[in-house]
Amino acid sequence: MVALALGCDAFAVGLGVGTRFCSPRQVFRLSFHFGFFQFMMPLLGWLLGMSVVGVARSWGPWIGFGLLLTIGAKMIYESFKPDEERESQNCPDPTKGLSLVMLSLATSIDALGVGFSLGMLKQNLFHAAVCIGIVACLMTWAAMKAGNRLSSSFGRRMEVIGGLILIAIGVKLLI
Repeated sequence: MVALALGCDAFAVGLGVGTRFCSPRQVFRLSFHFGFFQFMMPLLGWLLGMSVVGVARSWGPWIGFGLLLTIGAKMIYESFKPDEERESQNCPDPTKGLSLVMLSLATSIDALGVGFSLGMLKQNLFHAAVCIGIVACLMTWAAMKAGNRLSSSFGRRMEVIGGLILIAIGVKLLI
């Protein structure tokens, strides 16, 4: 249940990103990184304890919000451009570089606290982290595929919806 709850952010972001970026390589990169970060954050939360978890909880949502707002707004803006203009301009791929790392952090920051809590309860943290990582990876993969199918069926409207989903997840991080 914890793995499913933690994977919901990864699912929502994967759905939004999948509306525009869904090559097999992009699906693999995003799914792998979301799963890996969701696996590592509980372990890191347990190791670092309350001092770093508190700092990450205070700054992490703002960083995640900024990144998700930027990518979501860019997707919405790009969806209104004519096809010839869209093809001549390269929209930055959120499954690469710093965007990938920041999205991975933004979707997994809540797993820090879960790791600390599970460690305090003396639960088998490694097995829980593996389960959390695998579930997040699979949820991201499924979401990107679903986002791509919805985008194929509904066209640019899905890109707008995908961008709005990313912005909504960013706002949820702040709330």
